[in-house]
Amino acid sequence: MSSYQGVHVSDQWLQSQFTQVELRTLKSKFFSARTQQGHVTLSELPPVFSGLKAFSEMFTEDEIKTILEEAHSDMGEEVDFEAFLRAYLTLQDRAIEKSVGTRSSFIKATTTTFHHAINESEKASYVKHINSYLAEDKFLKDFLPIDPATDALFELAKDGVLLCKLINIAVPGTIDERTINTKKVLNPWERNENHTLCLNSAKAIGCTVVNIGTQDLVEGRPHLILGLISQILKIQLLADLNLKKTPQLVELVDNSKDVEELMSLGPEKILLKWMNFHLKKAGYQKQVTNFSSDLKDGEAYAHLLNALAPEYSTPETLETEDPTERANKVLEMAEKLDCKRYLTPKDIVEGSANLNLTFVAQIFQHRNGLTTDKKPSTFAEMMTDDAETSREERCFRFWINSLGIDSYVNNIFEDVRNGWVLLEVMEKISPGSVNWKHANKPPIKMPFKQVENCNQIVQIGKELNLSLVNVAGNDIVAGNKKLIIAFLWQLMRFNMLQLLKNLRSHSHVKEITDADILNWANRKVKKAGRTSQMESFKDKSLSNGRFFLELLSAVEPRVVNWGLVTKGETEEDKKMNATYIISVARKLGCSIFLLPEDVMQVNQKMMLTLTASIMYWSLQKHEADGDGAILDELFEPTEGEGTAPSGEMPEEAAPSGETTEEAVDDSVSESPNAEE
Repeated sequence: MSSYQGVHVSDQWLQSQFTQVELRTLKSKFFSARTQQGHVTLSELPPVFSGLKAFSEMFTEDEIKTILEEAHSDMGEEVDFEAFLRAYLTLQDRAIEKSVGTRSSFIKATTTTFHHAINESEKASYVKHINSYLAEDKFLKDFLPIDPATDALFELAKDGVLLCKLINIAVPGTIDERTINTKKVLNPWERNENHTLCLNSAKAIGCTVVNIGTQDLVEGRPHLILGLISQILKIQLLADLNLKKTPQLVELVDNSKDVEELMSLGPEKILLKWMNFHLKKAGYQKQVTNFSSDLKDGEAYAHLLNALAPEYSTPETLETEDPTERANKVLEMAEKLDCKRYLTPKDIVEGSANLNLTFVAQIFQHRNGLTTDKKPSTFAEMMTDDAETSREERCFRFWINSLGIDSYVNNIFEDVRNGWVLLEVMEKISPGSVNWKHANKPPIKMPFKQVENCNQIVQIGKELNLSLVNVAGNDIVAGNKKLIIAFLWQLMRFNMLQLLKNLRSHSHVKEITDADILNWANRKVKKAGRTSQMESFKDKSLSNGRFFLELLSAVEPRVVNWGLVTKGETEEDKKMNATYIISVARKLGCSIFLLPEDVMQVNQKMMLTLTASIMYWSLQKHEADGDGAILDELFEPTEGEGTAPSGEMPEEAAPSGETTEEAVDDSVSESPNAEE
């Protein structure tokens, strides 16, 4: 079982200021700064800190040196790891003073660790939500209702069950609840499994969890738990804020060009656009640009509710001069629309951004005020996607967001067109590959600047041996969906193979290929005494799910409960197996983004990513156990198994004259013994 090894600091307060992920990263940086004598002095820290992403855009190396000199009289003083952490916090405080709230993405900002103070109003709001939605849960009803005045929320979150249940409330069916360990008393192993399942599932619905490890959840870190809950709740409340779920949103725009822009907006911006649409119709002169300061006086709320629910409107709501009294009347009106009271008048007056956002989202859910008659055929056609493309867009979007890049992707086909997101992705999976001096950061007004970004992307792709024959930067800027999906698949595959390659204990052997992954899986299942084998990653027999369950059982015998596995003969049985496979893999430690339909329909790309993720976990486990020899053994071909020559990707590269778009259906290379 893979786990996150904890970094322990003797000063408990100091340890509480960092997540385990941050501690591991900073410890690595600290040790890298040591001289040959094994010492680190304060004078050696500025170049180390200036290389950290948290400070590289805020300070120059000289500025960091000045800040440290102000805090310490002797820069030649030797420092240990704890002193290194304190110096980091000193810089962090100065960074906060210099620029508060620089993160542009609302969802992404919730798990940053610059502020550890707990917002009691938000905590109380989330507790009310949990008490309301999970009151009838068979397991949690013994622990609910939670008292918001205590730390019971954080104590209950420590075993992982609550967070898993919340994810299923936000996006039903994400977690197969049969895989959640729900005993009254869990051992450390079972608790770690729940948290691993939670974090991998949170990533799979669009949460950003790069700063959170299972140990942080085991310790019940309040600011991290509240940040994660906040993201999960927003995903639930904002789920309908897109044209697929609510096509009536086209009423907010006047033409097809504006609809394209609307499709590219994140749910929070759509919510603001919807709010301003109704406020303008109601004659309200101001523009609401945020969920904080613009809503403090309650006037925007009063006009919005008067427009949406005139039957409940009263002149007193607008006539009152006291903002707190007006806010109270607004909440009373909202309750008549069945909006649950998760915030107080004080929260509105103080401009609580998180709570105001959830409140506006609730109003939208109960009374959006949009008509259903404006559905021009051109708009409907723009939203037409085949199911597989839609699932793959979702998969690649969440994969990109899981990488921890600065940008947050809301719509793949729109957000990658200026090239910046793809440059960030390529830098993440192939460090040093991007020439940032020739990159153009958004907002980009000149179209040729977007083309410059995308041309660099194509060039880097070719250097990584991706299939980009007859592809130019203009093709990405134009938003060619099939080409973008094909390119993103190649990036994901490259990243996956690089992760596997980096686990190898030696460098003189050939590159890892798709055939190696297939052969490894078959060998693993056979060695475990099972009879299932797969001919290729599009082998139709994979649809019943039994091969993957046997593979998961082979790498960790205790992880599959065979009493829950069906024969996979009917569509319903296949779906039960597929759902179980995904949750078991995530519980084991695999970061995967596919859906049950991908297994049932044998999407060969997703079958490869699933197999490779299981393989990656298995190899990590052997490497962590110090069993390097088994890595060699796993790749020794046995009689009858095919292998690809080093560096070759048999079906990955498009033939000469063929574009990536034309080659998309062949973008998964297969074993030589695959069925034609």
